[in-house]
Amino acid sequence: MANATFEIIRQNIKKYRNERNLSQVQLAMKCSLSSEYLSEIERGKRAPSLKRLFKIAEALGIEPHKLLMK
Repeated sequence: MANATFEIIRQNIKKYRNERNLSQVQLAMKCSLSSEYLSEIERGKRAPSLKRLFKIAEALGIEPHKLLMK
């Protein structure tokens, strides 16, 4: 995933997940995703759909736009 926007999203998901002391498995369960899928997003191997991005933001307790901010 070479796109700079997806790099920001990837970093922010990991940052907010770690701030909340959630493992990838715990976050994946909260947003009904597989832990493998979430891991691929965090490693930059996959780009989340808009629908999944909203689910992740909701599970993290943040507004979706925060995942797009540097």
